[in-house]
Amino acid sequence: MSATLHAFPGAELPALDAAPALRDCPVCDSSACTPLPAYSPDHWDMVTCAACNLVYLRNPAEYAALEEDFAWEKTYEEKKTATEGSTPISPYVRTIRTKLGLTRDRTAAFRRWFHDGHVLDIGCGDGARIKPPMTPYGIELSTALHARADSEMRKSGGYCIHGAGAEAIWKFDKGQFDGIVMFSYLEHETNVMSVLRGARRALKDNGRVFVRVPNYGSLNRKAIGPRWCGFRYPDHVNYFTLATLKNAARRAGFLATLINRITLPLDDNVSVLLRKSPEGLA
Repeated sequence: MSATLHAFPGAELPALDAAPALRDCPVCDSSACTPLPAYSPDHWDMVTCAACNLVYLRNPAEYAALEEDFAWEKTYEEKKTATEGSTPISPYVRTIRTKLGLTRDRTAAFRRWFHDGHVLDIGCGDGARIKPPMTPYGIELSTALHARADSEMRKSGGYCIHGAGAEAIWKFDKGQFDGIVMFSYLEHETNVMSVLRGARRALKDNGRVFVRVPNYGSLNRKAIGPRWCGFRYPDHVNYFTLATLKNAARRAGFLATLINRITLPLDDNVSVLLRKSPEGLA
């Protein structure tokens, strides 16, 4: 008999029929880890990898549950409604971030980095992020969002595949893309190395990958702790710092360049641009 799982204060999510299986570190495959009880609410098992220091959820929900019960558009709205900000000063922090340019449309940067070419958005949501003259392609796990994304992308010459990123990435041709976007996606992916290696294969030699993930190393997370806005159970399954993100990229055959260098300590996200390493896969 399953119990209802509470992912954050005030939220109520569907119950799982069985306990999810425990996984090893999604970056280095080590099984050695240190529990993080303060960040492990209601049966979710958060740990730090003893080998590479990645913080991750050991018992993530299955892909099937993430398609419907724990789909992004549901859990995001649940948390926003339930928490109303991590602390009383959260609205002021958001104002400062906006003035520092931490939240902005990246279309101009995408066009510059990807040369108005063929661009794949993994975890594309409703498909609105990649705009013409770029040709948009996508992968989306949520059933409802995939339908909307595919309809919009076909109007501009692309299309969207329905499924998990780590599996769907291998359905594209080798060297098909000028750019790949993982915008608030990699924290959701249980098979980190599969999607990164698949992205390397699908990318042209001069292509680039933009990655944006919650910044576990941020001052905000260290100050607020369990109420940090980056925590969302169970659909956020990996929590990166700049160091652990660079390590994952290196193992997949990429070199990473930090984009938000000046604002990183105050930013709840870390953004990097990846290019293929001449040495190949680690």
